[in-house]
Amino acid sequence: MLSGVIEWSLANRAMVIALFVLMALGGLYSATQVPVDAVPDLVNIQVQVVTDAGTLPPLEVERAVTYPVELAMSGLPHVEEIRSISRLGISLVTIVFREGTDIFLARQLVAERLPEAKSRIPLADAAPRLGTLSTALGEILQFEVKARPDAGDVGLSLMDLRSLLEWEIAPAMREVSGVTDINSHGGYAKSYEVRIDPDRMSSQGITLGEVLAALERNNVSTGGGYIVKNGEQRFIRGEALLKSIDAIEQVVVRSPPGGVPVLIRNIGDVEIAPLVRQGAATRDGRGEVVTGMVMMVRGENSLRVVAMAKQRLETIRSTLPPGVEIDILYDRSDLIARTLDTVLHNLAEGGLFVAGVLLLLLGNVRAGLIVSLAIPLSMLFAANLMWATGISASLMSLGAIDFGLVVDSSVIMVENCVRRLGLAGPTDSKLDIVRDAAIEVRGPTMFGELIIAIVYLPILFLEGTEGKLFRPMALTVLFALAGSLIISLTLMPVLAATVLAREKEHEPLLMRLFHRAYQPLARLAVYHPVVVSLCALALVAASVPVAANLGAEFMPRLDEGDLLIEVNRLPSATLEDSVPLTTRIEETLRGSPEVRTVFCKTGRPEIANDIMGVLQTDVWVMLKP
Repeated sequence: MLSGVIEWSLANRAMVIALFVLMALGGLYSATQVPVDAVPDLVNIQVQVVTDAGTLPPLEVERAVTYPVELAMSGLPHVEEIRSISRLGISLVTIVFREGTDIFLARQLVAERLPEAKSRIPLADAAPRLGTLSTALGEILQFEVKARPDAGDVGLSLMDLRSLLEWEIAPAMREVSGVTDINSHGGYAKSYEVRIDPDRMSSQGITLGEVLAALERNNVSTGGGYIVKNGEQRFIRGEALLKSIDAIEQVVVRSPPGGVPVLIRNIGDVEIAPLVRQGAATRDGRGEVVTGMVMMVRGENSLRVVAMAKQRLETIRSTLPPGVEIDILYDRSDLIARTLDTVLHNLAEGGLFVAGVLLLLLGNVRAGLIVSLAIPLSMLFAANLMWATGISASLMSLGAIDFGLVVDSSVIMVENCVRRLGLAGPTDSKLDIVRDAAIEVRGPTMFGELIIAIVYLPILFLEGTEGKLFRPMALTVLFALAGSLIISLTLMPVLAATVLAREKEHEPLLMRLFHRAYQPLARLAVYHPVVVSLCALALVAASVPVAANLGAEFMPRLDEGDLLIEVNRLPSATLEDSVPLTTRIEETLRGSPEVRTVFCKTGRPEIANDIMGVLQTDVWVMLKP
């Protein structure tokens, strides 16, 4: 079969070259479409169900909310684990599905059980909802909404900045392709608070239920169909939405016949007040700030989404009120760019080094260039398959590629063609010579690649976190090896027949020097096998203790250039005590000349994918380049 492939390729040289040109163009396009990140996403297939529970303490949240949700989710197909966390006012249930389950199918299965979960919860206002379609690696961009230092007093409080973030900035950012949500942290969520005076309410004989019913009844917007007037259709609207403190104060709670109506202002006061919060953010010792986090859809291209999100932020900046600005705190693209720059730089250096060695050892410039062409073509072939299979370009997937393995089969093929062309007579057909030379070594080239590929096959059967981490590496190497084998059997004979000249084979100077140095060593090994074997065993024995003390890492160390410090306090810690502590931490860290900025996030954000308590703080230390 391999002989037939070689003969067909030589008989259709133009078609083979055209096909590889198309493959290369497709590889260039695929390289721009492959998801890019620093490391593979190790998060399993999971769906989160989040339920707000007002101000219920953790034990009551567990009993009234978390347990009913867990019962409703029991029995879902492909589920491996259900775990939960209950904290003050919130419940988080995580449903882990079997690896390989489509994430959208998993979310659909969970969404179908949400009505049942809602019916099991005894709280009227507790509505379970799906968590965001994102992971920890989806936190790609963080920014602060603040007043410009040179703007003076712009009259914007933390509540105003939080409202600006949630009602103007976040909706615009959600329109970016690949962004699933904007998570706000810090500041105060604005609300209108009706403070009822129990004495004034009881003196009027009014119950709290009447007050709640009156507020709900007077905060609606309804439609009444339409009427026809003068041949025109006019819609009937009933607008009764409460839009101000005065409007709330004027709400009628009770209107006794022949008496004076009792208004909200007669039994209490109305004012703007923050909602109960379980999180805060501070920065650089300045006190509390308002921050936003861009959350990327799972599986999207991080570099592309970050670029579009930053572009949208630039557009939003021009629409902000005077004196307000957006300052980027954390940018994932910086880490990805540094990681890819390191990987691609090493790959480029390795490729050039291999090409240089080939030119020196083959002693034939044309042959060296032909063989070197296998490196970029194999990479482009792998890029096509990476895009088709959804493998991301990362430190793990690209860092394991060995160009020596990639060009091995092409070296054998082209070197034999050079040798046979040098030995052939002037009347022999060049095409026949190359065909016979390629067929002669077709077996070694294929078996060499297969032996290397077999080494990586066990990695494909790893499961769990190990599989997510190392499987992309093995697949990328196998893709490159497959491309290398195809290139050696098809393109290399075609290029050899087209480019190589009939030159008498001569051994390069470097190889002659190598042979001259190697001959006495080979003679020693042949005539004294026992001594050589004992020396080899001694080296192996000496390496055992060294290897045992080398240490081990589950994955390569990644120096992001920044630090993340976790601070834990006593379980009884309050948010009011945590904020001054984080401010002092920031002031201390800012004293180091290597620190560019420091910001802290205490407790949980608005979208609670990770329910941290107020006793926990993440300290982000951003270092100077």
